[in-house]
Order: sequence, then structure tokens, then C-alpha cells
Amino acid sequence: MSAGSSPGPFSPIGIMRSWLRLKPAPDSRPARGSLVAWLILIASVLYFFLPLVATLEYSLRPKPNHLLAYQTALKDPKFFSALAYSFVVGVITIVLSISIILPTAFWVRLRLPRLRSAVEFVTLLPFIIPAVVLVFGLLRIYSAKPIQLVATDLGSTAVLIGAYVVLSFPYMYRAVDTGLAAIDVRTLTEAAQSMGAGWGRILIQVILPNIRAALLAGAFLTLAIVIGEYTIATFLARPAFGPFLSDLGRSAPFEPAAVALISFLLTWLAMILIAIVGRGARTRVQVGGAR
Repeated sequence: MSAGSSPGPFSPIGIMRSWLRLKPAPDSRPARGSLVAWLILIASVLYFFLPLVATLEYSLRPKPNHLLAYQTALKDPKFFSALAYSFVVGVITIVLSISIILPTAFWVRLRLPRLRSAVEFVTLLPFIIPAVVLVFGLLRIYSAKPIQLVATDLGSTAVLIGAYVVLSFPYMYRAVDTGLAAIDVRTLTEAAQSMGAGWGRILIQVILPNIRAALLAGAFLTLAIVIGEYTIATFLARPAFGPFLSDLGRSAPFEPAAVALISFLLTWLAMILIAIVGRGARTRVQVGGAR
């Protein structure tokens, strides 16, 4: 090769030049995807925490004692009675909702898959029917003879729980259905039946332990809805927490913000307690072939 000639394509220098020209540029898509994910996460955190920070700042405005709103709220006996009432109603609602939704979703997925669309439509009705329409319908039915349930406090509470069970259907059904979709329902059921288990034992000891996380998700949403619900509780149960918070806002400027934050913290503590109790027994039934 002469000094002025260029290297051939098969020479070491030519091969190196070809490799440099053909080398693909570094893919920036993973970096862009990570950036978008971080932006979504930051936006979600800001959307969740900014209202809480603003509420905290507003509740601390009284001078000279910035904790005056919290002290006044904690000294009010109606605060704890209303919150305890809504919490008990929420727990009862969760139990009844699971008792209705779990067998229904299990049977639909196991034996009646064609009815899944119809069941999903029925569980979505609480999103379509306004709460005020629902409560006036309940008052119209249960305030006249022969079933005058709303004439007594116990009867009104029973109607309120029934209304909350209906409101929990969209959240509880989708949580349970998602949990059932993650396990082999048919194989688990056939294995349990081959060992002589009845339907009740299959649901309680086989299916329920395998969808514990899904049930907890539905329970969290249901409890949050019950504690914060206002429209139905206003007409059926004055001791509920939603009407109490509304009444407090009419007479005090800063206490509602303090009560809202306290109830938020107590609700999350209750959810953590439910999670601890629900996941205390980590028994998970699995059916698999021989290994």
C-alpha cells in the first residue's frame, strides 16, 4: 500500500471505519421512559400531598396558639362518637359486602362466565344512580308501613349499612374478581372437592386465603368511602362523621381542617391495622402437579 492510497475495505482500518459507521446510536427510549415514569410519580405525589399540606397550613393559622383547632377538636366528644360510629358501620359494611361479592364472583367465574358482563353492569349501577336518588328511594320505601325502619335509630343504621353495601359493590367486585383471575379457581375447587370439602369450606379455607390482598384492597376503599360519605348519612344517621364535619364547618373556621387531618390519620391507622390483622395468617393454598 502506497503512502497516498486509502486503506481497502478489508484492511483493519477499513473494518474499523465500517464498524464505527454501522454502530447503532445508543437507544434513548429507556431513559425517556424512566423520565416519564418519574414525572408521573412526582405529579401523583404532589396531587396527593399538596392538599394535605395546604389543609395543615390552614389548621395552624390560629394565633397565638397554633394548635388551638386540634385541641378544640379533640376535646369535642361528638368527634370521637361520630368517627367511631362511622368506623363500626364501615366494618359491618365490609363484612356484608365480602359475604355477597365473594360467592357471586366465585360462582360467576367458575360456572357462569356468560353472566360476567351482566354482573359487572349491576355492580356499576352505584356509579350511575346518584346518591341523593338512592337515599330518597330508601326513605320512600322504609318510612311507610309495613316496614318503617327509619322510624328508629337502629332501623336507620340498618338502612344506612345496606346503602353503603350497595355503594361498595363497584370497588369490592373488581377487587375480588381481579384476585380470582390471578389464581386457578377451577383447579383449586376440584382439588378441594376431591377431598370432600363443601362449598362453604372451599370459599373460606381455599379461595379466601389466596385472594387476601384483593379483599384488603376492597376493604380499604370501602372503609374510606363510608367514613367520608355525606349525602346518605345526612338523611339516615346524624351521628355519622360526614354530617358532623359539615356541621362543624358552619360554626368554626379552623376546626374542620384539623378534624379532617385527624380523621385522615386515624383512617390510615385503621387501614394499617386491618392489613396487619388480615395478613397475620399467611397461609396460601396452592395446587400443583407432582415435582
